[in-house]
Amino acid sequence: MASDTTSPSAPMQPTKRIVSKAHLDAWLTSPTHADVVAFVQDLNDSVVGVKLTDKVPSSPAVDALVDVLDVVERLYNETPPVDNGTSRFGNPAFRDFYDKVASHASELHGKIPGLDTAYVNELSVYLCECWGNRTRVDYGSGMELNFLCWLLCLKKLGVLTKEDSTAVVIKVFWKYMRIARLLQTGYWLEPAGSHGAQGLDDYHFAVFIFGSAQLKNHKYLRPKCIHDDEILEEFAKDYMYLSYVQFINSIKTASLRWHSPMLDDISGVKTWDKVNQGMLKMYAAEVLAKLPVAQHFLFGSLLPYPDASGLDAHQEEAGVHADEHGHLHVRGEGFEDCCGIAIPAPFAAAEQQKHGAGGPPRPLGTTSTVRRIPFD
Repeated sequence: MASDTTSPSAPMQPTKRIVSKAHLDAWLTSPTHADVVAFVQDLNDSVVGVKLTDKVPSSPAVDALVDVLDVVERLYNETPPVDNGTSRFGNPAFRDFYDKVASHASELHGKIPGLDTAYVNELSVYLCECWGNRTRVDYGSGMELNFLCWLLCLKKLGVLTKEDSTAVVIKVFWKYMRIARLLQTGYWLEPAGSHGAQGLDDYHFAVFIFGSAQLKNHKYLRPKCIHDDEILEEFAKDYMYLSYVQFINSIKTASLRWHSPMLDDISGVKTWDKVNQGMLKMYAAEVLAKLPVAQHFLFGSLLPYPDASGLDAHQEEAGVHADEHGHLHVRGEGFEDCCGIAIPAPFAAAEQQKHGAGGPPRPLGTTSTVRRIPFD
């Protein structure tokens, strides 16, 4: 994984530190940013050619993380959505679920062998925030990043090792993905950004990184196979990329070209190797390096922020402004409405369609143009 076990400083509550373009630049050149990038790369490399159905050996630590996620899934099942009338927005029962996870956080971390209990409160913030935002009842790639940060923190504490990498993706991350889909479907979590169709998906990104790595050396399947329903049906159980495309198709109307133009474009790339390389570059550029997402990154003792003394003075000159929801944007970069604005969950639209309410809706979060990242 990213590096050998470190000797972190005293535990501290993770907080947001990126409040300007200058702060963003400091983050992008920081050791923590390098650790996150290396961690994702290492996880990616560990699953090249590995199927979800392969028997992957796992350590007691990995098994414990799966047990933690089993409890989270149970908490979801014990917290059904409430009657929210005709609203197409997030179900308030999500807040009850979030509070239950928070109240069980210490107990859940107690299941993890070899964990220094001094860091439980710090780790709990990442574990809670990875399921969605309690206030806005939404979910986006920043929440997925919080889950990866939770895993990276466990690695930094020596709980996880490099040898765990494959099992971390195949068993732990994929379990997380399945639970996240339950929450999004059951609670109609709103996409935490209105440019989902300009990216890859309304909610997730890393699943496409690791999913394309799995397919990287496949002898027969090519990226264009995502348009073949029979292939998706046969191989979704083995490859998370295909499984997630199948899931997207199940909740959205019309063609992939219409509701997920970026995925449709990428399907024209000749090899999965090119797709995988492009996904890693795109993640660094569109998630880690974009102020609307990075502003929510949580820094603590395990994932420290560099010395930011004097940076606050740069906020105005950097062209940063806060919208009415308190979210930061860099003038001229676009995506001015990328967060803090209520967007109906795609599951709500699917439900509306099922009951015959009109024709195919305009894809959620689309605008007149699609910003593309070259994959060739």
